Amino acid sequence: MSSLVAEATSETSRIEHGWRLAIIAIGVILATLLEMIDTTIVNVALPNIQGNLGATIDEGTYIITGYIIANVIIVPLTPWLQARFGLKRYYLASILLFTFASVMCGVSGSFVELVIWRIVQGVGGGGLISSSQTILHDIFPADKQGAAQGIFAGGVIIGPTLGPLIGGYITDNLDWRWCFFVNVPIAIVAATTLLLVMRQVEKPRNMTIDGIGVALLATGLGSMQFVLDQGNRKDWFSDAAICEFSGLAVLGLLAFVFWELRAQTPIIDLRVLRYPGVWAGSLLGGTLGLALFGSLVVLPQYAQSQLGFTAFLSGQLLSVRAVAMALFLPFGARLATGGRVDPRVQIGIGMVLLGLSSLMLASVTTADTPFAAMIPSLIVAGLGLSQVFVPLQLSVFAGLKQSDVPKAASFFNLARQLGGSIATALLVTLLSRTTAQHQHALAGTLTLASSSINNFLQHHGGATPTNLQQLNQIVASQASALSYADVARISGYTTLVLAPFALVLRRSSTHADT
Repeated sequence: MSSLVAEATSETSRIEHGWRLAIIAIGVILATLLEMIDTTIVNVALPNIQGNLGATIDEGTYIITGYIIANVIIVPLTPWLQARFGLKRYYLASILLFTFASVMCGVSGSFVELVIWRIVQGVGGGGLISSSQTILHDIFPADKQGAAQGIFAGGVIIGPTLGPLIGGYITDNLDWRWCFFVNVPIAIVAATTLLLVMRQVEKPRNMTIDGIGVALLATGLGSMQFVLDQGNRKDWFSDAAICEFSGLAVLGLLAFVFWELRAQTPIIDLRVLRYPGVWAGSLLGGTLGLALFGSLVVLPQYAQSQLGFTAFLSGQLLSVRAVAMALFLPFGARLATGGRVDPRVQIGIGMVLLGLSSLMLASVTTADTPFAAMIPSLIVAGLGLSQVFVPLQLSVFAGLKQSDVPKAASFFNLARQLGGSIATALLVTLLSRTTAQHQHALAGTLTLASSSINNFLQHHGGATPTNLQQLNQIVASQASALSYADVARISGYTTLVLAPFALVLRRSSTHADT
């Protein structure tokens, strides 16, 4: 009983009001945006970075892979690190490490140096995302949890969308190094406000570290992320390295689960997954990773390679979804906390809207789709996201003790990141495979018996090498457009199939048990 009272008292002492609440929330959302923007901002500038540092295309991908692997490993360790050093100290240390690594990335003079500092940056960034969600949950009163999770959702969704937009502008107008330097002023503001205003409530604990658990986790998740990032580029299991890392991923994760369930002081408490809201919410969070990060890779690629958009214009295309989501998010948060709508129904409807938005996009995907034709599907996607994130996050935390909140947050964010990585790997692979299939099928129709081919050749002066080459380019373009439509369609159907999992979540979503 005394421990429960102490925990309840500790939780109450975290709650803020008035200007203190507003300033801490601003600092946290800035830190969240730092992490989320950096997951995508470098993608746009990657060709420039490769050219400047003399790296090949395959080598250049490690600039992204190194960051994500470090990120994915740190996220599940965050609850232990928060307890060991104190939430405020760990959070500020993560911001400072992220900022220092950003500066070092920007001044890197070689490819190897940049990859090393990107890994360090990923370690700092991994400490931000789950800690941000935990802080917002702790400082907002129970009746304002919808607003707290709405703020977090805004950073999670808008951040990755801003990345390509900012990266596109920098790529078109500035040096690629500003993709890293742009983090510095934002980080300084975030760290300063939190240092001055945020309170250190809990005392750091003298905890033993589960070294074996950390090693097994790093081996399993790190190998898994490497396979997902590099698999398609290396033709998956035809490559020896992919086979080896796949084996390491399976063995590492199985050994990790076996060890953690028997360890006296586990580095990660897997028992939090006994709550249906946590495991079902994490599964749906992985689906959101599909909707968020899968489209962030495929849609700009389609816009730039197929439609001829600039990097900045493709970023503007993605911003349509972010703006729609931001506009509808307050409405979604109000529904989630008003008690009039079952949050499971709201999440289910949001997932259906997300699935339908992908199907709408597939229906207008052609070799020359105009910008305006894609706007309706992106608006529907923004509406769907606004109805999913807040009730889903509240449902994940519903019924949890305060000590379990950081653990649930880390699982939810890990699932979202892994969902995005899995989605990206699968969608890119599907894209390349279906493009080859469509090109083969279309090429089979290029015969003189076809009236359209005859008309084309007659109109352009016969079967000259130039005209035949032009025909091949048209076929390749049409095959690519068809494959992008296929990928959007598969994304839509996958989201619709997983929507019923919302029914597993808890009905109550506005209060957490203490």
